Amino acid sequence: MRRLFRGVFILWVVLRHGLDELVLSSFRHPGIRLVSRVVSIGRNLNAPRGQRLREALERLGPIFVKFGQVLSTRRDLLPPDIADELARLQDRVPAFPTPVAIATIERAFGKRLDEVFERFDQVPVASASIAQVHFATLKDPRYAGREVAVKVLRPNMLPVIEKDLSLMRMMAGWVETLSADGKRLKPRQVVAEFDKYLHDELDLLREASNAAQLRRNMTGLDLVMIPEMFWDYCRTEVMVMERMYGVPINRVDELRDRGVDIAKLARDGVTIFFTQVFRDGFFHADMHPGNIQVSVAPETFGRYISLDFGIVGTLTEFDKEYLAQNFTAFFRRDYKRVAELHIESGWVPPETRVDELESAIRAVCEPYFDRPLKEISLGMVLMRLFQTSRRFHVEIQPQLVLLQKTLLNIEGLGRDLDPELDLWNTAKPFLERWMAEQIGPQRLLQQLKAEAPQYAKLLPALPRLLHDALAQQRSRVSDQQLELLLAEQRRTNRLLQGIIYGGIGFLLGLIVTQVLVRIRLW
Repeated sequence: MRRLFRGVFILWVVLRHGLDELVLSSFRHPGIRLVSRVVSIGRNLNAPRGQRLREALERLGPIFVKFGQVLSTRRDLLPPDIADELARLQDRVPAFPTPVAIATIERAFGKRLDEVFERFDQVPVASASIAQVHFATLKDPRYAGREVAVKVLRPNMLPVIEKDLSLMRMMAGWVETLSADGKRLKPRQVVAEFDKYLHDELDLLREASNAAQLRRNMTGLDLVMIPEMFWDYCRTEVMVMERMYGVPINRVDELRDRGVDIAKLARDGVTIFFTQVFRDGFFHADMHPGNIQVSVAPETFGRYISLDFGIVGTLTEFDKEYLAQNFTAFFRRDYKRVAELHIESGWVPPETRVDELESAIRAVCEPYFDRPLKEISLGMVLMRLFQTSRRFHVEIQPQLVLLQKTLLNIEGLGRDLDPELDLWNTAKPFLERWMAEQIGPQRLLQQLKAEAPQYAKLLPALPRLLHDALAQQRSRVSDQQLELLLAEQRRTNRLLQGIIYGGIGFLLGLIVTQVLVRIRLW
């Protein structure tokens, strides 16, 4: 029943904000438009359509805001007025009252606010769909008045998210049951993945651990900065981290005026993404412009600043190797190898003809090579690949949904920074170098080094283990030989018994025969 009410509410919000105009404008049947007008009598459509769409998403809640954030990075797929308005969802979601935030902080720490912070800004610096951020200064003498950013979870988030997720599960069930592509698309598994990552965002302690892991992974790369976490002040509802100073990445003109090399910034973004994905298998999966800044401080000039680590993606070694081989073959235009990899991984039925799949992939991808980013759309490529996948019954891999989303975000950022960026040629050297490291002597040495502690324990004990193994083998051989001898002895005993019993029976028969003959003669 709650799902029904939520569905009715979503429909009401859509109609009240005039979003039906965006969908029904192409329908000629007057009845459909008439019903929508009657249901939404009294609505005001004076506001621009982009504003109405943004306000509707904000009204519907965090899941729909997330959807709007992803859409905002795809300016190649949206009209400019809608894209500009949706961009406000990235860091301008209406804030919740500061007294509520303070009450959450005091409840989390079990102390008054002035006992924790020397200074606390009442006005939040950013407000997103899940939480909002206030700047502050720590009072703890160990940190000598360090300036920090305090992230506070929005109140009563879990019930709202559970309602929407329940509705999404129901809709996924319908798609899986009623759609011809339902089983192949795995909508329930995709919703389950989204469920997992969304619930992870509601635990700020988990987000802090994600940030710490990314910070360790990126040490030494000198391309990206990740804030330090203050673990004494991290809780499920509150997270305190180092305050970062930077310019939002979507302010391209301001960055250019400050002397930032925009083309290099775009290339560095591609390097960071592929490093996190293929080297570490642990990547920042919410890379919209509201979460990315650029440092203009002299000592870190031009470096990325990553924020908001509630959603991260992970890949197994198999996933990394498979994707790297696919990308490498793709950049080399080796479409036959791409087709073979799809069959080897089980993503397509084993009876699929390699030459047919190769030809289909070539038809999709070949037109987009040797073009700058401004002339291609990765979203369009993925859409055409998706259409091709239906023909060959390709199974959607839920664990890669976040990677696809992040790749679209990366393309959106790159398009804003440097439309002349050649995404393929920028990524190709990195992937080829990574593949060489995975199968070359350097990789072998790394694996030997990783296993060295285990070898150090085994080598001193190796003679004893070898002796024990041989002794056990001899023991097994002796036992087997004894069993064979006993079996042979039993067979011999049975043979002797047969001979003895047979001889006795023969003698008895002779005696009886002689007796009968003598009696007859007598």
